[in-house]
Amino acid sequence: MFPSSPNTHVIPDAEQLERILFEVGRQILERGLPAGDPLGGFACTSLRLELCPDSAGRVLEAGACRLGVHQPPARGMEDVARHIDHTLLKANATLAEIEQLCQEAKTHRFASVCVNGLWVRRCAELLAGTPVAVCTVVGFPLGASAPEVKAFEARRAIEDGACEVDMVLSVGALKSGQDDFVRADIAAVREVCRAMGAKLKVILETCLLTDDEKVRACRAAVAAGADFVKTSTGFSTGGATVADVELMRRVVGPTIGVKASGGVRTRDDAKAMLAAGATRLGASASVAIATSAKGPAGGY
Repeated sequence: MFPSSPNTHVIPDAEQLERILFEVGRQILERGLPAGDPLGGFACTSLRLELCPDSAGRVLEAGACRLGVHQPPARGMEDVARHIDHTLLKANATLAEIEQLCQEAKTHRFASVCVNGLWVRRCAELLAGTPVAVCTVVGFPLGASAPEVKAFEARRAIEDGACEVDMVLSVGALKSGQDDFVRADIAAVREVCRAMGAKLKVILETCLLTDDEKVRACRAAVAAGADFVKTSTGFSTGGATVADVELMRRVVGPTIGVKASGGVRTRDDAKAMLAAGATRLGASASVAIATSAKGPAGGY
């Protein structure tokens, strides 16, 4: 982390500036610049830096148009709620259940509610003015839609009030060795999310992949500019495992989010996933996890 500075100068000190420039250069060399940008990629290129709160204001004053905040895993299970996407994606979910989901999210201060696109607008209305985000799914649960369809689905959801989009990558294309297509598929949705200010999570469906395929999927997501990689839809043959979360964290590095989803039902499940490197948890048993974390045995 860059050290906080006690002064109020707009420009960071020499050491901070050198570290910022080094990191910018490293990421440009590693990722390249966006194709087709008439300004050489500098008009709207996203780069990831870690800044202490005192430094963030000076970066904005220096001309940054937006900062993305990446929080580390909670140190105590009393903080687990802020890492949970409170999820209801079943086909027979009713409006009453969606409204209850939002009320629970407000009560426990979950990171978001994750719902199908049909319910995004209502959730946005119910959660307006709260810190709880609205998350939705795209190409769900198979990932077999065309990139253009996924991009349209994302755009409509964001227009309705979604702040986060969890897309399923093209699992079949990945397993067929079509990594360029997989990357382009993610990039199509990422461009919509970037233009409209939403975060993008890419669901790998790890239970269907070999370890090599998981690595390739993570690399494709990072190359396409995703904000998170996510383990599972919860609708296939398996969910998140500690081993998969650890693998994904090793591949994407420290600055990309990792979401463990599918089978996270208890305090111990949540504890294990956060310890393995997850920064977000997808769960439908969120209330049970959050309330058990507040009990006498809730230390972590």
